[in-house]
Amino acid sequence: VQLVESGGGLAQAGGSLTLSCAASGRTFTNWVMGWFRQAPGKERESVALITWNLGTTKYADFVAGRFTITRDKAKNTVTLQMNSLIPEDTAVYTCAAGNTWDRMERAMPKSWGQGLQVTVSS
Repeated sequence: VQLVESGGGLAQAGGSLTLSCAASGRTFTNWVMGWFRQAPGKERESVALITWNLGTTKYADFVAGRFTITRDKAKNTVTLQMNSLIPEDTAVYTCAAGNTWDRMERAMPKSWGQGLQVTVSS
């Protein structure tokens, strides 16, 4: 499985950014895709998960309605739309893919992307 991310960069507080993840290498039927993040000096944490088949989603509490994760089956992409960004959202964001929901919730996916830097200025 290969995961190639794009997007990210610098945004002002209150602004928006879109992260995209192009997935390849297999069919993702019954898989779970997600975005994780890691800020300097902190542990990696889950941001949002989505099931490939039904599009069922789960968000971290800190998202608080600001982010939306979607998947496009035809294009094999997963997108994280981030709105109302705050400086605390500054982190490296990484796309991930796993074959079970449990693995993804435990941050143990089958594959990781390379990561994207997201910096939010105040």
